[in-house]
Amino acid sequence: MTGIGRILGSGKEAEVFEYGALALKLYRRAASKASSFREAANLSILERLALPAPKVHAVGEFDGRWGVLMDRAPDQFVSTAESAPLEDMAQLHRRLHEKPGDGLPSLMARLSARIRRAEGLDAASRNRLLLELDSLPDGDRVCHGDFHPWNIHGSGQGFMIVDWLDACCGNPLADVCRTYVLLHHAMPDQAMGYVEAYASVTGSEVSAILAWLPAIAAARLTEGVANENDELLQLAGVSR
Repeated sequence: MTGIGRILGSGKEAEVFEYGALALKLYRRAASKASSFREAANLSILERLALPAPKVHAVGEFDGRWGVLMDRAPDQFVSTAESAPLEDMAQLHRRLHEKPGDGLPSLMARLSARIRRAEGLDAASRNRLLLELDSLPDGDRVCHGDFHPWNIHGSGQGFMIVDWLDACCGNPLADVCRTYVLLHHAMPDQAMGYVEAYASVTGSEVSAILAWLPAIAAARLTEGVANENDELLQLAGVSR
């Protein structure tokens, strides 16, 4: 009988373990059952679109924790943050954005809900951010929601993108801006380079991507990354 093997990776939300030839992603929090089914549902939608994402094999409770059993990813895309190949990332991101996001949650609705409950925002700032969000163009494409080098595995034709819990349907430029916010903290020297690389391979305007910055940064305030809060408020244009 297959059992849980060695750990393959660990993040804020979950840990990933060997499970025979597959990978088992076990969530940490009390909401792990809902998270497991949500990610499995997202992956099932992506499977129909032939995107480079793991195939789901089962959802269940394993040693008292809820998780998703899925295909195992190849080796990680990048061994060190500094060597992240930005153009390869941008081309891969574009592949996702070419697909329709039917059946995935609305990105605009998620951003609005998170801004409404984000801590550290005064009423005037919250209202401004919501109005700015409403003025931005919605979309209907697949958006990953957490696209960064550590969620990309493989190389060449063998890429696999993992961690689809926050996948949604929306404007691709908002998804790119989310990557910018993540890189701005973890890889500050690469953040703007990535936006420029994506703009180059897609013909997008850098300014159109960064127009999403206040809303994306404010929405991230709900994610429990306290060490980023001051930076996120600054990116959202909120003075303290």
